[in-house]
Amino acid sequence: MRARREEQALLRRLALAQMQLLYEQIAGSNFMIAFADAGGVVLDALSDPSFADSEAGRSIVPGSVWLEGGRGTNALGLALVERAPVSINGREHFFACHGHLSCAAVPIFDPADRLVGLLDASSSNEARQQHTHALVRMAAAAVENGLIVNGRPDVLLLALHPRAEYLDTLSAGLVALSPDGELVSINRAARGLLAGLDTTAGGAFDALFEPDLGVVVDELRRAGIARVRDRAGSLLYVACRRFAAPPLRVSPPASAPRLPMRTPVSPAASPDAFVCEDALLLRRMRGLAAATRERLAVHIHGETGTGKELMARHVHALSGRSGAFVPINCGAVPESLFIAELFGHDRGAFTNARNEGAPGLIRLADRGTLFLDEVGDIPLAAQTALLRFLDTMEVRALGGGKIATLDVQIVSATNRDLAAAVAARQFRADLYYRLNGLCIEIPPLRERGDFPAIVRHLLARQATKVSIDDAGIERLRQRSWPGNIRELQFWLRRAAIETDGDGEGLTPLSCEDGGDNGAPTCAHCSPHALSRDRCRRIRETFAATGGNIQQTARRLGISRTTVYKHLEIG
Repeated sequence: MRARREEQALLRRLALAQMQLLYEQIAGSNFMIAFADAGGVVLDALSDPSFADSEAGRSIVPGSVWLEGGRGTNALGLALVERAPVSINGREHFFACHGHLSCAAVPIFDPADRLVGLLDASSSNEARQQHTHALVRMAAAAVENGLIVNGRPDVLLLALHPRAEYLDTLSAGLVALSPDGELVSINRAARGLLAGLDTTAGGAFDALFEPDLGVVVDELRRAGIARVRDRAGSLLYVACRRFAAPPLRVSPPASAPRLPMRTPVSPAASPDAFVCEDALLLRRMRGLAAATRERLAVHIHGETGTGKELMARHVHALSGRSGAFVPINCGAVPESLFIAELFGHDRGAFTNARNEGAPGLIRLADRGTLFLDEVGDIPLAAQTALLRFLDTMEVRALGGGKIATLDVQIVSATNRDLAAAVAARQFRADLYYRLNGLCIEIPPLRERGDFPAIVRHLLARQATKVSIDDAGIERLRQRSWPGNIRELQFWLRRAAIETDGDGEGLTPLSCEDGGDNGAPTCAHCSPHALSRDRCRRIRETFAATGGNIQQTARRLGISRTTVYKHLEIG
């Protein structure tokens, strides 16, 4: 097993990254994701705990061989024979012991069109979902593209497609050229687009396309996109994905079947430094670098105050994009103006429109990152327009006719359950899946394993001369912190002010009782023990949301009238 893993280090590294992305997308649906080599040997597997404990989960393990000669008809074995994506459901399996499974396997090809591995998603036959097959195919295509991108550091990497809006999708062809214009490698999509032409490595760019490479490169540097015609007469759009870049550095993967633990995020990784040493959060963040390279949308979910915007800024820093980080609070923009704010508007496009027009936040995020905070509050009408933009990366200002193609990394965040909103028809399902490329769940502060580091980091930012000992941190840990890191930050700020800069250690006086018993309640709830906790929870959430009645009610799932009552607001 060690030898097989080390033999294809880059392939395995890329496959593990895509497996993690897949796992984040389908986690909780009783699935397993497996990566196998060209010999049908499973090298790595990720699975939901319920599937891992099943008979099938104990069969599809690293080291197991799934060639048809020994296992009969199965997805991995048949995909090796057919050299094409295969799904085997229920009793289509040869052996009855696998009859309750549904498996989808997709082969992975290297730039020389050699089958080098496979990705497989397996579940119980009753739990199978059709869109999972598409996700596995996309993951395999991303691995194949990664093999090209990281093949050589000095290549000119071009994307091509008959339609310009698809240049940023996995359906685009990739062509890697040497500095001399010779073909180094090409992906399957490009090979299909250039069917009938000689795409053998070593061939010249000018033998495949016109005009010549120098003219195309000049146009790409000037406009970012160019048009070429292949020697068979087909018109294609071309964009440059890399003029020159170093390859992915690959160290030998760990021998364990699970993904290796990512090192803690350095505060220097982002201009808005933050602490991230929690093992669970680090595990959930694996695959972020790969996601930004593929410009996969990133969705961040977590309670109010857990640091979703800091995480979004870290994603932007990790992407290395030259453009700006542009945040928008989707819940703070009036519904009637949302589309105009997002997409811009021309002069006089609507009543009260700015005389000079406005470019729109999406245009400001070109070559950068657009952060859609509280994305669950996007009006339904605007969701359709946003979905179209995500599919095409084209934007047209309200009242305008000119279409611009942009390059934007999308990061969204919310504390709402978007899946429940989809079920309630309050959020478009297709937009939900489009935003949920890689989902990162940020644990609440009370569950963070790096609580002491967070306290010291926040305190150092508030008051450099104030310290806190381990006993004080432990007392702070006992609090519930419904406002999470934001509440802790405000608490530390007040406590630091109370020390008046005297340089003494910070003593959290209000923590000895766990922080709840001393919290105020309304006059109606004070005499009743069962009511006091609920009242405190409402008041704490109200404080954590900055005094926002609507957010407090939504956060707790209660009416605004109830919030008013417990706050004793007339």
